[in-house]
Amino acid sequence: MTTLEEQTAPRPGVDVPDSRGRIGLDQVGRDLDRNPDVVVRDVEVTSDGWHVLRRTTFDYRRADGTWTTQQRETYDRGNGATILLYDLAAQTVLLTRQLRYPAYVNDHPDGMLVEAAAGLLDDDAPDVAIRREAAEELGVEVGELTHVFDLYMSPGSVTERLHFYVAPFTADTRTGEGGGVVEEGEDIEVLALPFARALEMIESGEIVDGKTVILLQWAQLNLFGG
Repeated sequence: MTTLEEQTAPRPGVDVPDSRGRIGLDQVGRDLDRNPDVVVRDVEVTSDGWHVLRRTTFDYRRADGTWTTQQRETYDRGNGATILLYDLAAQTVLLTRQLRYPAYVNDHPDGMLVEAAAGLLDDDAPDVAIRREAAEELGVEVGELTHVFDLYMSPGSVTERLHFYVAPFTADTRTGEGGGVVEEGEDIEVLALPFARALEMIESGEIVDGKTVILLQWAQLNLFGG
């Protein structure tokens, strides 16, 4: 049973800064008014470790005109960006391999996923953020950059919108080893793969990351001849 003292104590991330200096996390979504069929009633922060889990109560007007009260949990990890680097002359793409514990705990054989480089925006513009990630993870200084589209990857529970990019690379633009930022716990292997081999890895189940499959299929349609 919650005591009165616990009920009135300042809540980190809500009334006072949490471990990451954030405050007012329970205000997100309260002012939404773009959809007249959705009226937000309450927002509760249930976890604010690294990212934020919220439980929102809202009224929803169904297609038949009746109103119902519903609750949804949303996981807010910020927005991100991803990029596929390609070399048309060599018919290769640059991908990464790294441990993804959530995949490992959900039946992936070893948790080591082959992926396109990606990362959170961290308050940067998407094009700035993805250039940073390409340098950190792949050791490539990106020049010409093409924005493909923006997608919600798991809209039933995760708020993240992912910005998709492609860009050419050559030996001259590989200015570093890549591998990620050690201080952030990253240990990333850089893979230079023939494009045909990357497509085979989708069929074989060696590539099971959604954003990577999307980018490779886009590249097949738009870059490598369909």
